[in-house]
Amino acid sequence: MSHTAGGASAYRPSDAPDTGSGGRQAFSGRTVFILAAIGSAVGLGNIWRYPYVAYSNGGGAFLVPYLVALLTAAIPLLFVDYAMGHKFRGSAPLAFSRLKGWLQPFGWIQTLMCFVIATYYAVVLAWATRYFFYSFNLAWGDDPEGFFNGTVLQVADTPSAFGSFVGSTALVLAALWAVSILIVWIGVDAGIGWLNRVFLPLMMVVFAALVIRALLLDGAADGLNAFFSPEWAALKDAEVWVAAYGQVFFSTSVAIGAMLTYASYLHLKTNLTGSGLVVGFSNASFEVLAGIGVFACIGFLAHQQGVTVGEAVASGPGLTFVVFPALISEMPFGNVFGVLFFGCLLLAGVTSLVSLMQVVGAAFADKAGVSHRTATLVTGTVMALVSLAFYPRSTGLYVLDVTDNWVNNVLLVGSAGLACIVLTWVALALPRLARHLNTVSSFRLGKVWMFCVGVLTPAVLAFTTWDTVKGLRAEPYEGYPTDFINTFGWGMVGLVLLLSVLLSFVPFRNRHLHATSYDLEDPEVRAIHGVDTTERGYGHAATTTYTEGGRA
Repeated sequence: MSHTAGGASAYRPSDAPDTGSGGRQAFSGRTVFILAAIGSAVGLGNIWRYPYVAYSNGGGAFLVPYLVALLTAAIPLLFVDYAMGHKFRGSAPLAFSRLKGWLQPFGWIQTLMCFVIATYYAVVLAWATRYFFYSFNLAWGDDPEGFFNGTVLQVADTPSAFGSFVGSTALVLAALWAVSILIVWIGVDAGIGWLNRVFLPLMMVVFAALVIRALLLDGAADGLNAFFSPEWAALKDAEVWVAAYGQVFFSTSVAIGAMLTYASYLHLKTNLTGSGLVVGFSNASFEVLAGIGVFACIGFLAHQQGVTVGEAVASGPGLTFVVFPALISEMPFGNVFGVLFFGCLLLAGVTSLVSLMQVVGAAFADKAGVSHRTATLVTGTVMALVSLAFYPRSTGLYVLDVTDNWVNNVLLVGSAGLACIVLTWVALALPRLARHLNTVSSFRLGKVWMFCVGVLTPAVLAFTTWDTVKGLRAEPYEGYPTDFINTFGWGMVGLVLLLSVLLSFVPFRNRHLHATSYDLEDPEVRAIHGVDTTERGYGHAATTTYTEGGRA
């Protein structure tokens, strides 16, 4: 494996312009970074996954393990991502390589996961875009399920790699990729930063208005009672706690390189742990808000159809493209609600998609030594072609289902747990990362944080991975053919792992690599940047003074 970047020298202001270290782009400020990080975390999963997971795992009582998991897993791992990105000033492969050269494959696993996720995430956004326009005249009629499976997806009877092409979805998907590539191509701050400055607040305002409207519907109280009624006995069930850790892990974009990459575009004087707390709790708040809105709507639908809330509830695409259209058809001014709802889905999804694209583009730029714009065009085009090849087909939903299950429940969880163990017990990196975080942050980290990252979280993730793999080996997932599962499930995982190792042998060619690392353990670097740090041992409060603006 390449050790080319392993000994990168400390960055000094004379090495690069103010726009970023070593010629690297930068966010214009902490607020833009926070909005971008929230935009990456808040996505389709918050709306269609959390409400169902909470309802199925104790209702209101689920908030207890959810909050514990947020504080002991999601936020601590956010801090790891921020420290890696900010300290080593590079993409995921470069950051891991700078820490220890042999860790580079972990960075490529994260990068390739983003590649895979982006290819199918985009087609879900294409469906949402089509439904945005369908909402104007409620085109799904009286049979939303038949409309989704027949007209929109044209679902084949059996899974296969290549079914018939769905041209209408492919056209929308191609347009989405073109717009997303353009946004990322424009730049980190001017493109991605602008997108999140404008569309994230807009999405939040519109979604809050939708929730308020949902609360005024007949039957909304029944839905909220089902959502919040606590089943305290569920707290004794280990599976409920595993579900809570899984939910916060998936919903905060940790361990896939997105937060690490975004943090690499921050200036030195950025409160990293404070930013992490804002992002973590903002994402959690949006999930709870989504749960309130979704179950208020489901309560209304159950009331209209004369069934119980439990009979009306659903998750995933079924909730978004079947239950909600049925609900919209029953509502006064339903077409307005539908336009706003699917518009929110689209806005939330695009902010997440561009973060996935940036992870892949940044890794390619660092490895190949090309510009940000060239990397964006190359990687964006490749992702778009793969996406168009597999997903806008009659078998696309089957491919998406298997790929999503394996990349999230096997590859992401397993690699993240292993990374925690390696960073803690082999690379011995946590004290070093803690010192970096404590030097620039308001919220100090110590042994509790290291216990969460090095012991608690990997233990939970190891159990989750073992339980998932055992279940997948016991019987075919969703009854799909074994060959299909081996290709898009286990085969995809194996290909990602193989490519991650092979890419690590390719040397980095970025001409700026010698000048893009913040080594705040170097007194000279702290002096140059006006950072006076008196350490009383990592994990204890450090006295940090910024002599030019910032915190004093």
